This record gives sequence, C-alpha cells and structure tokens, in this order.
Amino acid sequence: MTTVPGRPDVGKDPGPGAAAASRPLVVRSEAIDLTGTLLGRLPAASGALAWVHDGQGLIGWGEVARLEVSGPDRFAAAQRWWQERVAAFTVDDRVGVPGSGPVAFASFAFDDESDVPSVLVVPEVVLGRRDGVAWLTTMGTPPRLSSPQPLTRPDRLRYAQGQTSVTAYRAAVEEAVRRIGRGELAKVVLAHDLVATADQSIDPRFLLGGLAERYPDCWTFAVEGLLGATPELLVALHDGQVTSRVLAGTTARGGDAAEDHRRHEALLRSDKDREEHRYAAESLIEALAPHCSAVAASETPYLLELSNVAHLATDVAGTALAGRDVLDLVSAVHPTAAVGGTPTDRAIVAIREIEAMDRGRYAGPVGWVDAEGDGEWGIALRCAQLDGHTARLFAGCGIVADSDPDAEVLEAQAKFVPVRDALEGVGD
Repeated sequence: MTTVPGRPDVGKDPGPGAAAASRPLVVRSEAIDLTGTLLGRLPAASGALAWVHDGQGLIGWGEVARLEVSGPDRFAAAQRWWQERVAAFTVDDRVGVPGSGPVAFASFAFDDESDVPSVLVVPEVVLGRRDGVAWLTTMGTPPRLSSPQPLTRPDRLRYAQGQTSVTAYRAAVEEAVRRIGRGELAKVVLAHDLVATADQSIDPRFLLGGLAERYPDCWTFAVEGLLGATPELLVALHDGQVTSRVLAGTTARGGDAAEDHRRHEALLRSDKDREEHRYAAESLIEALAPHCSAVAASETPYLLELSNVAHLATDVAGTALAGRDVLDLVSAVHPTAAVGGTPTDRAIVAIREIEAMDRGRYAGPVGWVDAEGDGEWGIALRCAQLDGHTARLFAGCGIVADSDPDAEVLEAQAKFVPVRDALEGVGD
C-alpha cells in the first residue's frame, strides 16, 4: 500500500499515519453560481476526476492525497485510509448536500490478483451540482476558476486488437460454454479489449463530454485515466438509504423503430437473457442482505433503452444497518454476477484461466465517498483506459449454457460503440 499525502510528498511513502499527523487541511464548500456543464469546467491538463449523471454530480482536479492499494484487502485498506484522512481535516461545509465537504474519487481493480493497483484520489478542487444547487469545494487556498478551455479532438484514430483478439474471445466463449455444460458453473462474464491510437495525446475532456452528451442516463466517470459511461449503478448510500441498478441481458438496437420493438420483445422473452439477469439480481440482493435491515427489488426486470443497446434492468433498494458506510457495501457486493458470474468464486477462477488478460480496473467499482461515508458507485463498464496517445477499450458479455459464441462476439462489438463514437466525435 502506498500513501502519498500532500503535493510535496508525491512519489514518497511516509508510512502509516503520516498524513493524520501533519497539519490539518481546511476543506471549504461554498455555494456558487455555475453556468454551463460540469464537465466543461475541467481544466485542459487536470488529471480529470468525474462522476456525472444527467448533468448533476461531481468533477475534480488536482491532488491533495492519494492511495494505491492491491490485493484482497484493498477495500478495507481504502476505508481505513479515508477515515484517517477525514479525521485530519478541518471542515467548513456551508452547503450540506451529498458530495459537499471532503470527497475522494476512487477506482478499484476487478480482481484480487490484478497487477493494476486500485486508486483513491482526494482532489484539491471539486465542483458539484445537485438538485439546483452548485458548489465549490477547495482543500487549502481557494483557486481562481478559469474560463472553459477549448477541447482537443483526437486526430487520425487507428484501431488494433488488444490483449484478447476477437478470435481468442470467441474461443474463450466456447470454453466457457463447455465448462458450464459440465456443471462447473452456471454463468461467467468474459471480456476483451480494443486499442485506439491517435497522433497526439487524447484529451479526456473530449471523450467525457461526448459520452455525457450521448448517454445522459448513464454515470459518466473518470479516475486515474479510466473514463467511461456506465449504465449500471453498483450501489449508492445517502442518509441510510441504499439503491442499486442491476443490468444483465442485452440486445443491440435495430435500424428503425419496428426493428427495435422486435428486438426488445425478443429480449424480454429470452430464456437465456432472463436466466442471466436472474443470476445477477439474486447475487446482488444476497450480498446486500447482511448489511441492510430490508432489501426490496422489482419482481420482473424492465427494459433500459440506451442509444446503442437495450438491457434487462432491475432496481434494488434497502436500508443500511447502523455503522455501515458505502465502502462496506461496495466490498460486499463486488463482484456481482453481472460482471463475474455464478457461483462467483468459480467464475472468477474461470475468468483468470480463459480470458487471457488482466482486466485492471475494468468492471471494478468506480465512484466517490464523502466524509459521512455516503457516496455513489458504479461498475466501470463502457470505458477506456487512456495513456497518452492510446485508449484501451473494454467490453464483455455474460455467458450461460446456451450462449452462442458468434452472437457474443457481435454483442461485445456493440458494446465498444459508445466509446468509439465518443472518441471519433460521431454526430458532433
């Protein structure tokens, strides 16, 4: 575990408790007049941090403290670290809404054995908007907010297969179906990747803005170069109330309204997709139950329509037990069957053996936590990891007994489309 408190100590490891022992940082949140979009306020070279849904949410930049942590205890380590940071802050919160005051943005690795660390970042500056209220949170000296800067559009994008090619992905699906047929597991979610390369460094603000405009019903996120727009709310906690949205079972949109209707009806009637969805919903409810006094979910899934695909969806709600914070819930529910499989332990082993790549933070929890332990967390789907000139795109599908490898390849290709369109500025 590496803790990096304060800008003078970036790159150093001062040891446990060093941040708490240093002079307290003053965290101020004040209401402001804010015009335009939140994402449009991100500076050009910012190490963008974002969590935005339908124009509301949080963005941040700069860095007061960070944690990089790996392994099966990463959630508990992150929780302890954040509680220590909060205890060391002097807070002046004049707004008092979810997301005001101290906030950490975070993105966790999918797998306990991943070589990619999970990351928590406490930004110097946060801009927020919720229910008509906008605010500015600063750590230390308040900054002067600059005017929005022009976006840079990626030039001459070129695509290449990633660590898992289409051929390898198809073979992995075939192997998964064989294992399911032998009774080793009921469902497994397999992913593969695609690499886009531009002539210059890719501007994260261009990708974020494109995703937010095209998918306002999704949660547009950015943490440590992982950017995306997820339709799946893993878990949110506000004033003791827990909410979640489960997605599993997907169909691509058709070329017209009639074809859309046909595909949507087929999805709602599909035994394969309804079975996949049932596994995902049941696993989430089972994981939440020990941490809530009550958990309720809709009896049948509904159809969530996005611009490129439609999903079967179930909304879940509950009341958290006293003393539980959002990181307790995140740790309890990850990985759900929607991104891992059923039974979860066997599915994770199968993913390691046949997926043939390290997912990193793809399909891991991403979101934010505040000083009260409340927050909002999604699953890092429909996303890309930016690294200078390149973007590594991810997509995955749930595999069950009657999955067809060719159909799963096509579904995965459809799931690349949101990030590809945003990178290319399609429709702008």
